[in-house]
Amino acid sequence: MHRVVALVHEPQSTFELACAAEVFGIERRGLATRYTFGVCTERPGPVATRAGYDMVVREGLDALERADTVVVPGWLPPQEPPSDEVVDALRRAHRQGARVLSICSGAFALAHAGLLDGRRATTHWALAEELAALFPAVRVDPDVLYVDHGDVATSAGSGAGVDLCLHLVRADQGAGYAAHVARNMVMPPHREGGQLQYAAPAHPVQFDGSLAPLLAWAGERLAEPIGIEDLAARAGVSARTLARRFADQLGVSPGQWLLAQRIGAARELLESTDLPLEAVARRSGLSSATNLRRRFLRAIGTTPGGYRRAFRATPR
Repeated sequence: MHRVVALVHEPQSTFELACAAEVFGIERRGLATRYTFGVCTERPGPVATRAGYDMVVREGLDALERADTVVVPGWLPPQEPPSDEVVDALRRAHRQGARVLSICSGAFALAHAGLLDGRRATTHWALAEELAALFPAVRVDPDVLYVDHGDVATSAGSGAGVDLCLHLVRADQGAGYAAHVARNMVMPPHREGGQLQYAAPAHPVQFDGSLAPLLAWAGERLAEPIGIEDLAARAGVSARTLARRFADQLGVSPGQWLLAQRIGAARELLESTDLPLEAVARRSGLSSATNLRRRFLRAIGTTPGGYRRAFRATPR
């Protein structure tokens, strides 16, 4: 069992904590339980939250010594340095091999502990300038959803924490397991960390409706030769209007989204089947093994064959 421990700090953001708890702490029917989830704090007892209630946390910092993954689900106020005891506990957990990740303002705690020095990291777009000013040794990227270095990872605000947690489940357990968790949460199975954060636009945007039904329709037809014009026709709008909706709601173009879904489908097939590359390409809508290799190398940084060899092994 992979032990995940969240380090909370008052006033604790409840949503950021819930991101980690929902991904790592819930038993799901039909899915083997491979994570245990716990919560600790510097001084066990009542911990105030931003939602107007207290929660009782029974474990102290020594819980971090038994963790395989440590989550800092927000740190408020962000400029408040953690105590020496918290800094020592985070450094010791990392030194002993625990993966350490932050959600939203939790990046400030990791930066205070020196775990982000010389590394690329992200946080909520509204806090990025403050993080960069306080910690010049950190290479702050304000645009991405998350940054994963393997041993240390950071995510943008709130909902991006779910994306990072699902990404780590995918790395730990494979695409099929992560997709099951995501479906159970009614979440998209995978969003690349390089996708743009949603920052408030300069002018008000009128949303004509959610893209969710269109995304679900397209996701079930990735093997078909659907393109941007097909998506626009299905949505009943022009290609230009569709592009604007994708930019507003997802931060990517329709073509980028469609390609990312096809790459994701190819990854799952490479992990879970022995299909030849031509069949993987056809089933994921990438038309040919040549196109699959080219797109895959550009998106993932490795060949389909290399990816299959790496991820068909026993999950971490």
